[in-house]
Amino acid sequence: MNHILEELRETGRATLYPGKTKISIGLATCGRAAGADRVYEAVCRFLAERSLDWTVTQVGCLGFCTKEPLVMVHVPGNPRFVYGPVNPDDVSQFLEFTLAGRVEGELLLGRIDEDYNLMLDEKVSLLDSGVQKDSRGDREGWEELPLLSEIPFYRRQVRVALRNCGLIDPFSLAEYVARGGYQALALVLKEMTPEDVVDLVFDSGLRGRGGAGFLTGRKWAAARSAPGPVKYLVCNADEGDPGAYMDRSILEGDPFSVLEGMTIGAYAIGAKEGYIYVRDEYPLAVATFQEAVRQAEGNGLLGENIFDTGFTFRVHLVRGAGAFVCGEETALLASIEGSRGEPRPRPPYPVEKGLWGRPTCINNVETWASVPPIVCRGPAWYRALCWSPRASAGTKVFSVVGQVKHTGLVEVPLGVTLSEIVHEIAGGPRGGVGIKAVQTGGPSGGCIPASMFHLPVDFETLTEAGSIMGSGGFVVMDEATCMVDIARYFLEFTLGESCGKCSTCREGLLQMHHLLEKITQGEGTVADLSTLRELAWLVREGSLCGLGKTAPNPVLSTLNHFRDEYLAHVREKRCPAGVCRALISFYIVQEECTGCQTCLEECLAGAISFHSDGYCLIDEEKCVKCGTCADVCPAGAVRCR
Repeated sequence: MNHILEELRETGRATLYPGKTKISIGLATCGRAAGADRVYEAVCRFLAERSLDWTVTQVGCLGFCTKEPLVMVHVPGNPRFVYGPVNPDDVSQFLEFTLAGRVEGELLLGRIDEDYNLMLDEKVSLLDSGVQKDSRGDREGWEELPLLSEIPFYRRQVRVALRNCGLIDPFSLAEYVARGGYQALALVLKEMTPEDVVDLVFDSGLRGRGGAGFLTGRKWAAARSAPGPVKYLVCNADEGDPGAYMDRSILEGDPFSVLEGMTIGAYAIGAKEGYIYVRDEYPLAVATFQEAVRQAEGNGLLGENIFDTGFTFRVHLVRGAGAFVCGEETALLASIEGSRGEPRPRPPYPVEKGLWGRPTCINNVETWASVPPIVCRGPAWYRALCWSPRASAGTKVFSVVGQVKHTGLVEVPLGVTLSEIVHEIAGGPRGGVGIKAVQTGGPSGGCIPASMFHLPVDFETLTEAGSIMGSGGFVVMDEATCMVDIARYFLEFTLGESCGKCSTCREGLLQMHHLLEKITQGEGTVADLSTLRELAWLVREGSLCGLGKTAPNPVLSTLNHFRDEYLAHVREKRCPAGVCRALISFYIVQEECTGCQTCLEECLAGAISFHSDGYCLIDEEKCVKCGTCADVCPAGAVRCR
């Protein structure tokens, strides 16, 4: 089998680093949503019109979603230059610069040279990647151009699970192998026993990246020691958190890393069959993974007698219908079996009795993708990546969204502070108001105030702060956010996604939501806050699965850290952020009104009149509090109280 890997490696090198100019375009979902497909077409037209023999290829997400569409240009002998955001109208301009041997400075994000390759190829990927290092050729002045790895968005990142995303064609097994792919599997199957693999993963300190953070090696050990001749392995790709797209981006940008990690795990626990459960809303992720399976099987890297070692492993893809509760592992297993996605009592745990009553090991996409580099580089290397003195290890991928300048997918060492993510990587507040809080862990995570942004990001610290690591959702909120309304919003989401099996979750979340609606409508009392806290405790302690146990987190964390906002709602009947419509009123500052009457023309309720002295007035009895007047006022004279 070594000759097959060598052939794939040579083929991949030829396409990764061809002897001619190469244009790589980010065509993951985020890029396509920003218009990358039109950029791709524009590049192809440009080359056809000029009869240029250049290579054009697609890659996954480089993570900097604010700057999509992203385009990478590589002229042999030169660094790779990343441009963004690139619109179809920009294509001719920056490609003409490329033809002339120049860099288009206005669109340039940064250059990728040896330092960045060193971080990716040698520190992360593999034993001997064989990747060709770029040289600066005979051109001068490039040292003055920014390195991609030195701009704030990337400076603190260490890409392990994301090591190939944005750099390889996700539909090319050859390019994955050229970046060192399947060296870990070859090492495992030829030189290690299953027990050796379990011990290595345990020693690395890798914890599940899908939510609970259970030690991966311990789970593998339990699955391996479980009795019975048939065992199963599952990849949980049912990513349902609002604003989260970590798993999707890995599957769209580097599906082979997940497949290789699953195969290593199957060998370790003694499974011959595996399943990946992907929600049907991810058609591109489904397509890339299906192609990865096809190519791996076609080259003897999946299926019967892998690497001529007698080891057999097959993978099946199951599409989920989008139920959030199926992210819980026992509900996911029920769905794979064809039953309704409802959680089951534990114990027995899936490692003892999972799919069809057989021992089953479940990890999420990011966890599986992290396994190959851990095997190649060793457990000590992975532990050393972490900046936290706590029990965490390695890196974590977050999808950073919300009120910040730069949203995107980031992978940072555990131990980096919340402030470093919000203010350095994400660039700080997007508007003119400051940051108030961040929610980690998705809709079941907690809200952490800005006063606690000095805290390191690790499993234990986030839990102590009233939040969770979760799968990696990271929502940033500014001062214009009402934390009571935020708690209501996320509770409404989990209420709608509850399967209804537990009375504590079904009825408890409903009553909590009623109380929050009452409070945001100005009808709440101080006693309601005590009732809300008591209900949250009952739901957390009495629910069967993780959805119910963590659903109260947004409520409890905001009650703890933002109690003054709750008191303003119930005592003063006032929303400090001006969000809860029932608790605000709009008025016009006469001295600032220019008399343009734009607000009067746009008010559908007829609540605005024009005074003879040249300013507008709002009739509060007629006002429906839609906020249109404030949105359209060019002078900013409309205020709320």
